[in-house]
Amino acid sequence: MSVTFTAACIQLCAEEQVEKNIEKAVSLTRAAAADGADLVCLPENFSCLEPRDTDYLTRGFDEQNHPALTIFPALAQELGLVIALGSLTIQRGDGRVSNRSYVFGPDATCLAVYNKIHLFDVALRGGEMYRESATVAPGDELACARLPWGTLGLSICYDVRFPHLYRELAQRGADFLAIPAAFTATTGEAHWHVLVRARAIENGCYVFAAGQSGRRHWGRRTYGHSLIVDPWGNVLADGGEDEGFILAPVELAKVAEARAMIPSLQHDRPLRQEFSAG
Repeated sequence: MSVTFTAACIQLCAEEQVEKNIEKAVSLTRAAAADGADLVCLPENFSCLEPRDTDYLTRGFDEQNHPALTIFPALAQELGLVIALGSLTIQRGDGRVSNRSYVFGPDATCLAVYNKIHLFDVALRGGEMYRESATVAPGDELACARLPWGTLGLSICYDVRFPHLYRELAQRGADFLAIPAAFTATTGEAHWHVLVRARAIENGCYVFAAGQSGRRHWGRRTYGHSLIVDPWGNVLADGGEDEGFILAPVELAKVAEARAMIPSLQHDRPLRQEFSAG
């Protein structure tokens, strides 16, 4: 008996107003559910994107008090959905924050938690610089969520540039990969579609990549183009540049089909590490 469901990715332009951002995310989640979504994926930092990373240290929430962690489990239960919260910035109490994903099931239980492992420390052309490690503590554990239809491997944004992470998730049984993001417009235009499709192709997985879009009043632009990609690398839905959501049907049999045609997961071989002193 084939396993099929409908996946949705929410795309929005979050700014500093947490209540407003959550309200928008709830509204879009309800709309996606009304259109038939069984799984809804939200972007990275969907509840708040601050002008300065240090603002998360002074204006953020710890895990016990974050409003999204009360609202979305209840919403998942009300709508009978799985909801993947792309990421929230969670105060740790040690002068840093975690960039953390949560997945909630249709009974409101937390199915998985993941802390972003790879932190975005880059210097782009034109003086565009990011130093996530100045305020964010990196995670050190992979995470998968057991969904009613299969296994979802978790990641966040910059992780997409580290293919070994996704290989390990696939080897641990992931059928689907979540790549929530707030990709910069600069890097998104150059690399987003290629990277997301590559992660799908090389692992024979569906990818659900919910992204932030738009320009904030302080100038930061995020790329948008939320994507749902099948295990053969076909883009099933692209969110473009506007706020909203995308939907696509997901067939678990397509995972097995892609992996049977190109069984690269079975062909992985350990490599000897030999280094010369010069």
